[in-house]
Amino acid sequence: MNILGISAYYHDSAACLVQDGVIVAAAQEERFTRKKHDHRFPKHAIDYCLAEAGIKHEDVDLVTFYDKPLLKFDRILETYVACAPRGFKLFLMGLPLWLKEKLHTPRELDAGLEGRYKGRYVFTEHHQSHAASAFFPSPFDEAAILTMDGVGEWATGSISHGQGNEIKMLKEMHFPHSIGLLYSAITYFTGFRVNSGEYKLMGLAPYGEPIYKDLILEKLIDLKPDGSFKMDMSYFAFIYDDVMTSPKMNELFDGPPRAAESEITQREMDIAASIQAVTEEIVIRTARTAHELTGSKNLTLAGGVALNCVANGKILREGPFENIWIQPAAGDAGGALGAAMFVWHQLLDNPRTTGEFDSQFGSFLGEQESAESIAKYLDSVGAIYQEFPEEEKLCDRVAELLADENVIGHVGGRMEFGPRALGARSILGDARSPRMQEVMNVKIKFRESFRPFAPAVLKDRVDEYFEMRPEEESPYMLLVAPVKKDKLINAESSGEKGLDQLKQLRSVVPAITHVDNSARVQTIDEARNPRFHGILKKFEERTGSPVLINTSFNVRGEPIVRTSEDAYRCFMHTNMDVLVLEDFVLLKDDQPDAREIDLEAYLTEFALD
Repeated sequence: MNILGISAYYHDSAACLVQDGVIVAAAQEERFTRKKHDHRFPKHAIDYCLAEAGIKHEDVDLVTFYDKPLLKFDRILETYVACAPRGFKLFLMGLPLWLKEKLHTPRELDAGLEGRYKGRYVFTEHHQSHAASAFFPSPFDEAAILTMDGVGEWATGSISHGQGNEIKMLKEMHFPHSIGLLYSAITYFTGFRVNSGEYKLMGLAPYGEPIYKDLILEKLIDLKPDGSFKMDMSYFAFIYDDVMTSPKMNELFDGPPRAAESEITQREMDIAASIQAVTEEIVIRTARTAHELTGSKNLTLAGGVALNCVANGKILREGPFENIWIQPAAGDAGGALGAAMFVWHQLLDNPRTTGEFDSQFGSFLGEQESAESIAKYLDSVGAIYQEFPEEEKLCDRVAELLADENVIGHVGGRMEFGPRALGARSILGDARSPRMQEVMNVKIKFRESFRPFAPAVLKDRVDEYFEMRPEEESPYMLLVAPVKKDKLINAESSGEKGLDQLKQLRSVVPAITHVDNSARVQTIDEARNPRFHGILKKFEERTGSPVLINTSFNVRGEPIVRTSEDAYRCFMHTNMDVLVLEDFVLLKDDQPDAREIDLEAYLTEFALD
């Protein structure tokens, strides 16, 4: 049976194809359109999923959508009535889109599927989709399920219990009280873009002190022991305006919101540290409540807040659960996968089996370009390359280049599903290099210098470098852990404040050690990630280090690359040293028209925000 899951119209549209309970393909629309966080109907993603499964529109048995638009519109109408007339402008801004698309989702689905699908549509609730994406692909027969995001229809957070092929919803928190919207409001206040800048706020937090934590808990929210809370809406404007916070917030944080792209001051760092501390407290309390309600030793997570890997790491270290699994596409894109899995297991009552690994295949669910297609493209642009048909020799050559401190763009295997690059569409570098963080941030990624990089580490050596259990899994880069003390060079702060802390050499792998001596860890094993594992093993043989920098293959403002053309363009328009496209290796100095890229010129040319 072929079930097509779709998420669209709000944030990160995506499609997923499930055949007889097996996830065959999944992709985000942004990778095809090159429009970051593309919310439009995921036509290209659907076409890919069907092609990967070897079927046509007519072969789809069931189409499921990840939320219930009418219930969501009910919430919008009720909210408008409750705050009228203040929200009239915002209501008028959103009404045309609702009248054109969202209230007519079946019609839009018909059009998007070219009128070729003749079956029925199933609409799952938003948090049902998130919960299903968290539990059904997990390796657990039974688990507590925690979902937290901005808002679905009415729910903003939920606790569920999964057993076998069934999920039972136990507890919900409702709009407008939302940990996701609270975090987004502070993201807005500190000058970052809502729905894309939250991870910047998380990365900025260690540079500050949580001096506003008590003030947030006293003024902004009323936090209960079970993790639920009420927000004082007089500080927030998102229910009636197109901004997130009201002028009253300015008084609380000693001034107006930071203007986008202006200098980041100590105030923003301290606000970031404070809201991160509050978020962790909410998440920990909610996780403990989930444990009390379910008695489970296992926890699964989804929803946008599950991408807060610092909070996830705190649950693992301080919470009551023995095992945690986090949906790698935790945001709305993962809702497409969850909706399809919910229908297959819960609505159609199909059994579920678990094994050693989760059933998401490392989240390598996107397309893979053929060697013939890559060679044809490279030849068409006059690229100079060397082919390595033997995998071991390729891995050895890449490891050699990495050991010489080259920055390498790597495209190999199927594309990742979710916001993290996991090795298939990654930029790699030597984590031992003291200069690599700044080089990759400023000269390659064209982004803020404070942004930390994540380490990819061989799973069988993870406990040697990080405060994690032997061979503890973090394949999706969604857990933050402290760097081992015996790997630290300066365990104590040397007294710098703010961004000056970047100057301090902290560990034997300084490029991935954040200013609080932590790292967002990705573990690499051969079964799920054979190419990346091969590169890491060869790098370890050469250097003794099983750790590399792994960051997404893109520049600021663009989605992660999909094709060889995307990758080559990014390679030639940044100061990357090497490009690996499957079995082909390209050196920048060998390429026609290779030149040093000026950051200001690049930002002007591509108008990146």
